[in-house]
Amino acid sequence: MSKDIFGEAIKDFYQNQYKEDIVVKAPDFDDDIIPIPYLFRSYEEMPILEQKALDLAYGEVLDVGCGAGSHSLFLQDYRKLEVHSIDISKGAIEICRKRGVANASVQDILKLETKQYDTLLFLMNGSGIIGKLHDIDLFFTHLKKLLKPGGQILMDSSDISYLFADEDGSFWVDTSKGYYGEMQYQLKYKNLESNWFDWLYIDYNTLQNAANANGFLCELVTQGENNDYLAKLTKAIDTL
Repeated sequence: MSKDIFGEAIKDFYQNQYKEDIVVKAPDFDDDIIPIPYLFRSYEEMPILEQKALDLAYGEVLDVGCGAGSHSLFLQDYRKLEVHSIDISKGAIEICRKRGVANASVQDILKLETKQYDTLLFLMNGSGIIGKLHDIDLFFTHLKKLLKPGGQILMDSSDISYLFADEDGSFWVDTSKGYYGEMQYQLKYKNLESNWFDWLYIDYNTLQNAANANGFLCELVTQGENNDYLAKLTKAIDTL
């Protein structure tokens, strides 16, 4: 993304200049919004999937795409865990630090290679950063390098097949256009707009198959009310 959309919106809210939300545009769907206050929610305001993930986190945690730092703050202040919070948004990391996140840095997960963690946390449709389904093998290969022995990946996503359901309940997509969970989005905030970018929603069975093919065990932890779910992935064979 060419503009720091999330960073500008997060800074405005933190500085009491919140007047509008982020608009999400997709080629084949109506515009949606991301309410900025939602990025500052407390544990009690989080969906059950996020609460469960935060309860399951252990050891040294890497919070990927940390945004305004709400997950990180809970893990750091209430769970007393050591958390490294990363995001590609400079503005988001700036506010994370101001909110009290102890270890926050501007970092792309795919370029991070200096440390290993017990828990890798991917929330708010954490599978999205994979981009395209054909990139999932490279993604998992990289994550293996970041996991300590006995480590875990906690990731949430959604099965969006319901968007392609007919009135009679039948499901049809044009497979020649790729996996149905591959979306393209553009973000707009005030007078800023991002480039179009890829974002992946992945159904659980497809995630499990890809995980297994890459040497991970994949467990369905819990399901939400909107075709969303939380998965836990661990290395199938872990060595010291």
